Parts: sequence; C-alpha cells; structure tokens
Amino acid sequence: MAGEIPDLHAQERTGTGKGAARAARREGMVPGIVFGGDVDPLAINIPFNVLLKKLKAGRFKSTLFNLKVDGHDDVRVICRDVQRDVVKDLPTHLDLMRLRRNTKINLFIPVEFTGEDECPGLTRGGVVTVVRNEIDLVVTAGDIPEVIKVSLAGLDIGDNVTISDITLPEGATPTIDRDFVICNVTAPSALKSEDDEDDDADVEVPTVGEDEAAEGSED
Repeated sequence: MAGEIPDLHAQERTGTGKGAARAARREGMVPGIVFGGDVDPLAINIPFNVLLKKLKAGRFKSTLFNLKVDGHDDVRVICRDVQRDVVKDLPTHLDLMRLRRNTKINLFIPVEFTGEDECPGLTRGGVVTVVRNEIDLVVTAGDIPEVIKVSLAGLDIGDNVTISDITLPEGATPTIDRDFVICNVTAPSALKSEDDEDDDADVEVPTVGEDEAAEGSED
C-alpha cells in the first residue's frame, strides 16, 4: 500500500453561490466542492498558488490526495474537474470526489527496478533503457501500491520486460489492453560499433581473376 499519499490542504468556505466564490477569488483562493461518499457536499477554498503549482506538476486529476480541512476528518479524494478561465486558462473552481476504500480509480504508479546485480546484460556492459518509469493502473483506493517492482535478474542484452512479465498487486489492472514494454537491455554504443565493424569484415569482396582481367583488357 502507498506509503505516502500527498496532502492537499484546504479551508472550509462559508457561504455558497457565485458571490462567495468571487469573494474567495479576490482573496487569492480557488473555490471548490467536495462531494460523494454518502456525505453532504463540503464547500472549500484552496490557495491559488498552491493549486497552480500542483497543476503545473502534472497528473493532478490522476493523483490521490489526502484532503485536510480544519474541523473535519481527513479523507481521500481525487479531482474530477478543474474549471479554468477561458481567456487566462487559470483555475477558477475545482471538484473533488471522496473515495471509499473499495472505489476503483486510475492512477500512475511509479516503477522501481531491482536485480541489477543479477542481470547478465549489465555485467556485459549493456544498459537499461526505461520505456515507462510509471504505469497507468486501475487500483482500489484502499490498497494502492507505492511502487511496481520490475526485476532485471536474468536479462541479457536484447531482452525486454513487458507488463505481462510483472506480477501486479491484487486488484490492480493496466489501463492499456496490450502487452506493452516497460524496459529493455541494450548494447552500449561501443559494442554496437564493434558489431557493425565485424559485420563489414565478414563481407567478402569479389576479386577479378587474371583471366577475367585479361578478357577485359582485350575488350
């Protein structure tokens, strides 16, 4: 299960409607609403600069947050919508959904590589080319893996690891319906160059015999 779910701090917003939302924006806040979980919706404000930084970091809508609001129990939420100004493209409102422990959600889970010491390809000077350093999975909110471990043990130059080679946590499934590559072990550039030279050396260049040369001179 994930060791650390990032906190998202917010303030409870007094008042609802357009007037209260405009007042929040004048104070440097982004108004929002928290819904779901068989609990009444909660109106909140989030500091504009904090939200903008998280949006620029990417994957805001696919990140699970631990919402902290004074006077309320912490709750896991995921963003369902961010409304933006049509001209400035800046956030003006957001919707957060509470999650139950058995709720299924899409999240990007980082990949952790292990077994480097048992990888023949690396021993021979090969390098690991990472195709995906995180995997988009459907997971259960109450059992989110911190990382997906990918073993390099036994891999030689030219081998790769696909999603079908990985034992995913129980209840987790990839969102992509094909056997995609996570990483591969490739030869270093120097070794590739040597192989190319060897290939050239193996090519036999035809030579012209004396008889053929003589016939050519007679022509």
